[in-house]
Formats: sequence, structure tokens, C-alpha cells
Amino acid sequence: MIRPNRHIAADERVKAFVSYLSGERNASRRTLESYLADVGQFVSFIWGEGFRPPVPWSDMGDLEGRKFLMALSQNGCCAASVRRKLAALRTFYRFLQRRGGAIDNPFSLLRGPGMPHRLPKVMSVDECRRFLAEPKRQFDENQITLFQYRRDSALFELLYSTGCRISEVIDLDWRDLDLEGGKLIVTGKGGKSRLVILGGPAVEALKSLAELGSEGRVFYTSRHHPMQNRDAQRVMKRYLAGAGLSLEITPHKLRHSFATHLLDAGADIRSVQEMLGHATLSTTQVYTHVSVEHLKDSYAQFHPRA
Repeated sequence: MIRPNRHIAADERVKAFVSYLSGERNASRRTLESYLADVGQFVSFIWGEGFRPPVPWSDMGDLEGRKFLMALSQNGCCAASVRRKLAALRTFYRFLQRRGGAIDNPFSLLRGPGMPHRLPKVMSVDECRRFLAEPKRQFDENQITLFQYRRDSALFELLYSTGCRISEVIDLDWRDLDLEGGKLIVTGKGGKSRLVILGGPAVEALKSLAELGSEGRVFYTSRHHPMQNRDAQRVMKRYLAGAGLSLEITPHKLRHSFATHLLDAGADIRSVQEMLGHATLSTTQVYTHVSVEHLKDSYAQFHPRA
């Protein structure tokens, strides 16, 4: 693994790039951190982890860019991550070219590794029901506290009800929610906000959680720290184990399941695109393939002449 350069944030060109991403492209905090890490890895590969700015960005060419991508793959970086880092560095050098910080873009002509065509894994409707019922079962058997039961029921009902990303949900404040109207505003990728509709079970679970205190952030740990992605994933594994489901299932699988179940039930793809917050329809269309697979399975299982 190539560790990011420790001093990269002090480089004046990098500072300007971060300001550009934040101010002009309205990038999220997570996006800024990812771009900074990607640029820092490139610097570590070329000049070393302890190299101090200023960085001679204009000294780089296609050869160095190609060697860096090869090194990422050789160090076990998956194809999707290599492609993302390539896009980040291509954007960074494009920024440098506009600002006079570099003449050539070492990444402009490079292509990332091919991506295997994989359909997203989804939970069945029955598996979702079993999973969502698990917090109550564990509370009834005194395995978790009242706070854990209400928080976790609200969290996972909300994820499955809306198809939101886990990062969009754990950052919610109570003021973002309109429980009487059954809707909320979430901020997604690129700082874009969208209206999300809540299902009945999610509304009831959130109202129950609100009875325990409804100021500031919606989701906290038992120690009253703001909940993080890893906290939600750890909690999810508890209920997956209790429900006898695969521990490989992640919060993002609930998003995949939400989209697939809607399409299976007859929802139009444009509406699902809006609900998921996808910028383009092509991103949403992968779920139509998942639904077709479900139709084939159902046909094979139930049709008398299959």
C-alpha cells in the first residue's frame, strides 16, 4: 500500500485545489479527503512519503503517471479504486494547467483498468423483513437497551425506506426531518440536496426515537458520540447474525435492495433515479438488470412449463 505524503496539504498548489473543490465545485468533506489522499499517494510514489513542498508538479510526464497506476494495481488496489484515483489526479493536473502550475497533464491520455460487469447484490424482501424485525426481537429478549432498539430501528428503517446512502443518513439533524409530512432533505454527493419520501414504518421508528430526545444530530452512539459509518456497519452485523443472514451485507446493500424492490413492484426508472439521487439515468439502469434476474428466477421456480 502506498501511503500518502505526510506534508502534501502544505503545498500551495494543493491548497488552491482544495479551495477550488470546496468553493466552486461544492465538494463534500469526504471528497476533499479522498482527493487529498490520492494526490498525496502520487507524491509519495514519485518523491517519497517524507518529501516536503513545494512539489515540482511540472516535472511529471506520461511515464510517471503510468508507473504510478501500475504500482497501485501491483499493491492490490482494486480496479474501481485505481480508476477513481486516475480521475482525481487527472482533475488535479487539469486544474494546475489552468492556473499555470503545469504544462502537461501526465494522466490525460491514460486509461484505467477495465471493470468487471457485476450486478449489485441485493437482499430479498423476506430477508429485509427478517433483518428489520431483529432489533425488536433482541430488545424483547433484553439483549439491547431501549435506546439501541429505537435508534437502530430508526436507522435501518430509514435506510431501506429511502434508499439513502449511509453517509447521507448519519449526518442528519432533526431539523432536516418533517415527520408529519413524511419527508426529509438529504445532502448527497457533490453537496446536492434532494427531497426524500419516508415510509410509514420509518416515520413511526423515528417518532419513537424522538421521544428519547430530539435535538441536534439524529443518530448517536451509546456514548453519545455522533455516529460514524463504521458504527452503523458494526451495529448492522449484530442484527445480521441474529437474523441468520450473511455478515457480508452492508448498509449500501439496503440501498441496492430499495431500488430493486421498487422496480420489481412496477415503479418507473425515472422516479427511482430521483429517489436515489443519481445524476444520470445510466447509473440507475443497472437495477433493471437485477430485476430481470429476479424475474427469471421467479419464472424458473413457479411457471409450470419453465
